[in-house]
Amino acid sequence: MKKVLLLLLMLCSITTFGQYAKTQEAIDLSIAFGQSFAPSLSYQKLYGLGKNKRFKIGWGLRANGLFSGEKTYRTAPARLTSGQYSIFALFSDDIVSNIDTLQLSKSELGSLNVKIALQYSFKRFDVGFNIDAIGVSFGGKQTGKFLSSASSTLNNSTQTASPSVFNLLLISDSDLGSLNSELYASYHLDSKWSLRTGLSFQFLEYKTDRLLTFENDRFRHKILQPFLAISYQIGHKK
Repeated sequence: MKKVLLLLLMLCSITTFGQYAKTQEAIDLSIAFGQSFAPSLSYQKLYGLGKNKRFKIGWGLRANGLFSGEKTYRTAPARLTSGQYSIFALFSDDIVSNIDTLQLSKSELGSLNVKIALQYSFKRFDVGFNIDAIGVSFGGKQTGKFLSSASSTLNNSTQTASPSVFNLLLISDSDLGSLNSELYASYHLDSKWSLRTGLSFQFLEYKTDRLLTFENDRFRHKILQPFLAISYQIGHKK
């Protein structure tokens, strides 16, 4: 996150010429691949800032899907993983003795989230960053093996879990639910169509149907993988 913000600030300091659109609206289809198959469909509206409107900030709606084989989910709550919250959790080490795992044979879940976006525009290229902020998740129940770091009768037991329903961006392990973010570059094919590529970073969260060790029922898996996307501009205002 710090590197992304630094990059955008550096871009804003570049001397530029020419006038760009005050607002831009687009719909976008992306597919992330590698560790999983993760399609996303989104709507986004950006507002140009400054004299030349090159730097833009905006919001959008994004529907995410993710399908994969066996994954290992770790203890999710920040109170257990590091004991730190919000941005402080980014710079804190895990408390290994608090980390349990839930091994799910497959992951199949979807989410619908409001996202926030930052973008900087060149003549035919854009670079930007977006991240889901709040929303809901859905998906079927899964069974998996629970492995506890503590001496517990629950160790090696079979547990049932489903996607956590509520999603909220609180930074790092303080986040709730399933959230997607993208760091990207896009190329304008013409006035309407663009191609995007970059990296997608997803937080995926399942919740067991009972409290386990440390009074915890939330487990998270993080996936970083490349994506390709195509965007169609549905409106802009000079």
